Amino acid sequence: MPLNLWIEPLSFPFMSFPAVAWLLLGTIWGSTWLFIKVGLDSGLPPLGFAGLRFVVASIPLVLWLVIRRARLPRTWPEWRLMLVTGWLTFTVNYALVFWGESHISSGLAAILYTNFPVFGIVLAHFMLPEEPMTWRKTGGVALAVLGVVLIFWNQISVKGPLALAGSAAIVVASLGTAYADVVIKRSGTHIDPVVLTAVQMVGGWIPLVVLALIVDGNPLHYHWTPRGALSLFYLALLGSALAFVLLYWLIQRMQVTRTMLIPLLSTLFAVALGIVVLGEAFSVRVVIGGLGVLGGLVMAAGGRAPPRRKWSGRGRRPEISLPRSGPALGTPG
Repeated sequence: MPLNLWIEPLSFPFMSFPAVAWLLLGTIWGSTWLFIKVGLDSGLPPLGFAGLRFVVASIPLVLWLVIRRARLPRTWPEWRLMLVTGWLTFTVNYALVFWGESHISSGLAAILYTNFPVFGIVLAHFMLPEEPMTWRKTGGVALAVLGVVLIFWNQISVKGPLALAGSAAIVVASLGTAYADVVIKRSGTHIDPVVLTAVQMVGGWIPLVVLALIVDGNPLHYHWTPRGALSLFYLALLGSALAFVLLYWLIQRMQVTRTMLIPLLSTLFAVALGIVVLGEAFSVRVVIGGLGVLGGLVMAAGGRAPPRRKWSGRGRRPEISLPRSGPALGTPG
């Protein structure tokens, strides 16, 4: 039985399950930056760390498919969609992000990656007739992006051609991932989220691991520590396997441009964890920037939700918009 059929009946008294999943994803991905930092600080090389993360993450997904005897897509267009979007999401995205961040500050990388929802809004406008660009959506994303810029204002600097190339790499990564998500929304919402994630991840980590072997060498020779291993398994199981299944489950049930707001929310959680756990600086600038991000999320994801349609079990699933109120964001999206 597909995951989305037995999880569908779950509901919460004050929030729909998609809204809870949206907030949960923001929390999980916000925490991943902390574990990435812990793993890298423990001595794990960037590309090898990223490649092993997805190798480990794909194991429970593949086991799930085998145990459940899941039906795999049978047409070449479906496999092409899964493999190409997996290559963009996992190989290109993570290779460019890790390489780019090695030449620029993490704060500048976070700012540049906020182009993800910007690209997503534009692509969805032209590729998804049901998700047109609106002033409310565009203005909300712009406000949230400005909030992120304000939070990391002290880290904005580009010195030398490598830093410029690294900045461009982050922007290209955000464009590729936004395109992949829009394509999945347009043509892949009928594919079970676990099947989609597993095929994407396996197809994506193969070239990433090959590149890591060339650049970082044999994983058996890495400097392994308990902290590094813990970081790897957290990022693999929660930050990848669970998170991407939830993401594709959400894309089936709400506008893809709303799922693209999750990285903006995760930035707030990442900053909060950095302050609480790592003792990073807390200032008025961070508070104002955080309020800007929250305000932008409320603005971009708010508005009147269309009535929920009853799904007959065949054809494309109905869109489900996030509710206008909730405990974490006021209007969580």
